[in-house]
Amino acid sequence: MTRTNWFILGMAVLAASLGGYVEHRHREPDASIVSRPLPSISLPDLSGKTHALSDYHGQRVLLNFWASWCGPCLAEMPALNHAQAKFGERGAIVVGIAMDDPSLTRAFVAAHPLNYPILLGDLTEPSTTLQLGDTTTVLPYSVLVGPDGRVLATHTGALSADEMATWLDPDSQP
Repeated sequence: MTRTNWFILGMAVLAASLGGYVEHRHREPDASIVSRPLPSISLPDLSGKTHALSDYHGQRVLLNFWASWCGPCLAEMPALNHAQAKFGERGAIVVGIAMDDPSLTRAFVAAHPLNYPILLGDLTEPSTTLQLGDTTTVLPYSVLVGPDGRVLATHTGALSADEMATWLDPDSQP
């Protein structure tokens, strides 16, 4: 290879690396929603009844975005069930928000009973996850909301059981 070809190849690698970095930085969760009031969002449950997310005001709420085709989401569900059973009596609640076709969600929940409410997320742009800071569009995605209705934390990917406990325990600071 000539010196010019090496230079062109090096510049192409540099440009691709820089582009990848910029794309990665652009798609990180939007931390600007943390400490802000939860946006005004209403979503239907599996029977079609609409619920405002503000209905949970006064509780510590873990909003967990998932889909029936998402392996990490499904692996996380037993821990979410356990967390709801453990912390539900202490004023916390897990709310699952399915970012999936409603018929697939209904079939999944019928086959895999959950002990926490499931709402149907809005898939049109801007999607419910995007409105709540998930600029990566990666599932699972979780948002912790404090009793005062302010967003306390966000997390892309599956939460561990320990992280869920920290998030839902009313005596802890996430």
